[in-house]
Formats: sequence, C-alpha cells, structure tokens
Amino acid sequence: EVELAESGGGSAQAGGSLRLTCTTSGFSFDERELGWFRRTREKECEFVSTITSDGSTSYADSVKGRFTISRDNAKATVYLQMNSLKTEDTAVYYCGTVLQGALDTWGQGTLVTVSS
Repeated sequence: EVELAESGGGSAQAGGSLRLTCTTSGFSFDERELGWFRRTREKECEFVSTITSDGSTSYADSVKGRFTISRDNAKATVYLQMNSLKTEDTAVYYCGTVLQGALDTWGQGTLVTVSS
C-alpha cells in the first residue's frame, strides 16, 4: 500500500522559512518522480515543484528561486525547503508521486500559513 505523510507545515512570518518533509512507503521510491502541489482557498490545486528519479527539478514561476525540492532515496523522503515566504504561499501542501504532470497518489497535506 502506498503511503505518504507530509509534515513541517505551520505558521511563519513573511520572509521566513519552513521545510516540509514527506515520508513515503509502499512503492519503489527511487524509480518515481515526486512532487509538491498546493491548494489555496481561492484556487484549484496548483503545481509547486517536482523532482525526477535522476534528480532533475522543476518549479512553478511563483516559487522559483525561493523553494528547493530535494530527495533522499535511502530514506524514501522528499523535502521542500521554502525560503522568503510570502503571504500568497499560504496553502495546504501535498506531496506525492507524479504521473504525466499530476499527482497520482498523495498524502493528507500539511497547512502552511504565512502572515505579513
């Protein structure tokens, strides 16, 4: 059974940092592309970042230069380092396996709230 669990969300001031962690099990982690998406109050779920099995990364324009995705295959864990946070980064963040540009499995999400 595929399981993903996000953690590390919380409250931060604008300009601050948070690090999200996603622990996984139940699938061949090192063979899969992983990603982070987020859902805000106003918008549909939107792409944040992905990392392929060989470590290639991609980012939404809105987070490029501020967020960094990484993976630890030995721990079957993917991370999202978020720096220079903005109020518009407030959202529930989901990690998951990526298939054709979208999450095909995901965790319960972790809430990030950024205040000014």
